[in-house]
Amino acid sequence: MKQYEVFELHYCAEKPAVDYVHVNLKATFRCVSEEVIVKGFYTGQNHYCIRFYPRYAETYEILVEGLITDKRIVKCEKADEQHHGMVHSVETHFEYEDGTYYYPFGTTVYGLVHQGKELIDQTMKTLKEAPFNKIRFCVFPKSYTYNHNDPELYAFEGSVDHWNTKRPCFAFWDHLEKRIKELGEMEIQCDLILFHAYDRWGFSRLSEEQIEDYLEYLERRLVAYPNIWWSLANEYDIVDYDISQWERIEEMTAGKDPYRHLLSNHQMAMPWDFSRPNVTHISTQIKNVDNVKMDIIRFQKPLMVDECRYEGNIHLEWGNISGFEMVNRFWKIIAQGGYCTHGETFLNPDEILWWSKGGVLRGTSPKRISFLRDLVESFPGPLSYCGEYLTVEKIRHMLKRTDDEWKKSFEYRYLTRVKPEYAAELTNICADYIAGYKEEVFLKYFERQCTVEGILDLPEAHRYDIELIDIWEMTRKTVRENVSGHVVVNLPGKEGMALLATRRKSI
Repeated sequence: MKQYEVFELHYCAEKPAVDYVHVNLKATFRCVSEEVIVKGFYTGQNHYCIRFYPRYAETYEILVEGLITDKRIVKCEKADEQHHGMVHSVETHFEYEDGTYYYPFGTTVYGLVHQGKELIDQTMKTLKEAPFNKIRFCVFPKSYTYNHNDPELYAFEGSVDHWNTKRPCFAFWDHLEKRIKELGEMEIQCDLILFHAYDRWGFSRLSEEQIEDYLEYLERRLVAYPNIWWSLANEYDIVDYDISQWERIEEMTAGKDPYRHLLSNHQMAMPWDFSRPNVTHISTQIKNVDNVKMDIIRFQKPLMVDECRYEGNIHLEWGNISGFEMVNRFWKIIAQGGYCTHGETFLNPDEILWWSKGGVLRGTSPKRISFLRDLVESFPGPLSYCGEYLTVEKIRHMLKRTDDEWKKSFEYRYLTRVKPEYAAELTNICADYIAGYKEEVFLKYFERQCTVEGILDLPEAHRYDIELIDIWEMTRKTVRENVSGHVVVNLPGKEGMALLATRRKSI
């Protein structure tokens, strides 16, 4: 047993009579620091497996009960350097279990595991050379524009609208696990989408009993993998389940998970309630990313913009932004203390679009996203928004209005119609992009502004060197040294400029 790596126990016994999901098999893993109970699962051919994720380099006592009984003691060795454990949310950012910061730079390939082996292998090869350390993909196949193929395998035995959810298709789950393991070896997190509406097979119309069967088997098999996140759905609000059903799905998914994997839910129009205790981070689809910091401030959880439109050239308006605009959105989100997910939709004769099936990357944004990732990972810690957060009262104070003047003003009539915390968003007063980490580094991004002056207000107590960054040309140039306080920097008057202030080391 190795810390942060999946540990397995294998047994042979008589196969279940009817229900292959709810098999009577469990194990208790106990050490000084934890006690965890996990359920075993049936894999076919009279074979059973129990999987465990060990978090501590200690000696575990293992007690197996149910249709198989066993007892043993196993020493867990300390993790190798390349294994950092599961990713968790810590305040408004992400960390591995060993305390190492994790900065998600995501991408989306919805139908990743539903393609032929040759295409999946090609996608995996592309991912090895790409800058992405998180990927969104579906358990169930997807039926949509540029994605019409039937998969070779389905999650359960049966046929369209007649799935026997008590009889998993073991070949499918073996196939899914193989790719999850492969992605883990590449240090890529799997944001596993459990449900979606783009369906012609009946998986979006499962009954509550079938949903429970599905989640039970899925988590018995996969919960020990450290590189999995639970995404309850892609665009949950267009699936034909009501809010109470979704809350039940959320509770079941969290309740079956002894390790507390990251969990969220993704919307088409109506954002999920991210204040719910089971929800570990914000997952959102949004076209205008100018003020995503407002949700970070509101929920005090990490934010993933999992869809901000796609670099591509298809006729659908969400799938034809430029490479520059994709990179621009990444920078805007990072400079507000959030994280972003890439997507690509370039039309080609084979209709193999990265966002739906994978294959190869054709766009101009990935290498610029790689440049940004390298920059972010060089910082001593994660960036948090440090610009001016303006409420209605702060706006009133800024305008220097008396009580009487304020109540008669246009601003008062306009702003008091909405929640005060959204006043800045609606007035665009606070659409700035500046973030920092503990007065060590500050990043200010000027997005599409063509200004010839950049202003930074740095702490007077420290001295800083300032670099000018061109996000498209991927260049860094030191333009000021040993400065503090109010600093004006000359800019070239073009889009995609950023300033990075780094605190000088004390001698």
